[in-house]
Amino acid sequence: MAESTPNVGTIFAHHVAGNRPALVDLSQPDAPRELTYRELDATCNAVARGLVRRGLGTGDRIGLLALNSAEYVATLFGAMKAGCVPVPLNAKLSADALAYVCRDAEIRLIFCDAAFARVCPAGLPRVEFDGNSEERFSSFVDPGPFTAVAVAPNEVCIQPYTSGSTGRPKGVLLSHAGQAWGIPAGTTARHLKPDDRVLVAAPLCHKYGLLQLKYALCAGSTVVLHRRFDPRLYIESIGRHAITSLTGVATMYSMVLAEPELLDTVDCTGVRSISVGSSPFAPLVFEGLAQRFPSAAPFNGYGITEAGGGVFGGHPNGPRRPLKSLGYPLPGVEVRLIGGPSPDEGVMLIRSKGVMLGYQNLPEESARRLRDGWLDTGDVCRRDADGFYYFIRRADEMFKCGGENVYPREVEEVLERHPDVVQAVVIAVDHEIKGQVPVAFVVPRRGTWPSEDLLKTWALENGPSYQHPRRVFVEQRLPVAGTGKVDKAKLRARALLAEIPVSLPRIRTGTPG
Repeated sequence: MAESTPNVGTIFAHHVAGNRPALVDLSQPDAPRELTYRELDATCNAVARGLVRRGLGTGDRIGLLALNSAEYVATLFGAMKAGCVPVPLNAKLSADALAYVCRDAEIRLIFCDAAFARVCPAGLPRVEFDGNSEERFSSFVDPGPFTAVAVAPNEVCIQPYTSGSTGRPKGVLLSHAGQAWGIPAGTTARHLKPDDRVLVAAPLCHKYGLLQLKYALCAGSTVVLHRRFDPRLYIESIGRHAITSLTGVATMYSMVLAEPELLDTVDCTGVRSISVGSSPFAPLVFEGLAQRFPSAAPFNGYGITEAGGGVFGGHPNGPRRPLKSLGYPLPGVEVRLIGGPSPDEGVMLIRSKGVMLGYQNLPEESARRLRDGWLDTGDVCRRDADGFYYFIRRADEMFKCGGENVYPREVEEVLERHPDVVQAVVIAVDHEIKGQVPVAFVVPRRGTWPSEDLLKTWALENGPSYQHPRRVFVEQRLPVAGTGKVDKAKLRARALLAEIPVSLPRIRTGTPG
């Protein structure tokens, strides 16, 4: 008989016996819906029974095209209980991209919000969470007991897709065994407890929001779930729902910190942990979070979809985790750095039980990224004397400017050292003389508005002249993609329209010429 492994649909089964609240659904902020672990599990069972009644089971792909809700969560875990493979879909995908993903994944049935029904591929059966469609979620589910389907260790558990920022979205095959190992490991690293109340506002179609949800449910914590991110609602929820653990990406937190008057009205002392994920260290964001939430030390999270879950945590022997660090490898995670100037710097390779099985329908790309179980992350990192790791840049983001290597993250770090800059994003733009040149978009500290010339001068005085941004656009906020990260595609489209100077500006006392 084949070896079995825990079905990830049962990841919170040990909390079902009591009446502890599992979810507070804020789809309607003034009328929150609370589900206990028992109620959530019963809804998962009803979804699983509905799928089986529909003739779906082991290996069948189920699409999820919706904003965050209790129904989304129940469908996610209910599908896994039935042996189906949930495929979270980004609601901001174009109709063409969405159709491609549905074909690539061979999705059999799609669960969606009524608002997204119009972009669902024609002919694909769907169940709507809301609205008045012929097949609604309430009529699809089949209440009653359900025993989770037995699964093999390498059976696919969930199939998220990469953002597609560097090409077609790629389906990442994550196994039940990998997730059954990675979720508890990440939960331990987050130090979550049953009495924690975790605020999740990042989209569940993205790895970061999805992992924070899984960690919290595995711990028996209460998830306060926002339908979508809204900075004012996020702040109000901290006080109204006694939040102890914040989750989000740097872009989200910068928007929260831009509401100081509202923050002044909320008691923030109960927050004891702040996870900052999916983006490099942003000094002013971390500084602002530390000031606003004095009982919590913000920490940099790290994870790529292909890694499947937790990679880093605290040091087992006690050294305090440095603020800029990604952390120390979790037990069971092996890390190597290759191709760098020393053994302590280079492209990071990871090996653990949580690493993906490969990409859907992409054997050559799978072989390129996975070698003997080692995942090539594409991230250049360094390791300090205590074994903590630090992100430096993406290996594939380097471009040539006048024959010199330019790394966008290095330019961003120079700009973010300016006291009036909260966040910087740098885009490479084609140039008839230099090949490519950097163009920057920055968010200023509240109450300031540094000029473009001032920031160009700062970059020239604090970094190599060849990597200074040829244009700097100061923005109140940056566009956000469906992943919760900065939408670089939109910034790139704007940068392509920018008038780029041909010659290097001269540094004077004041502004560049």
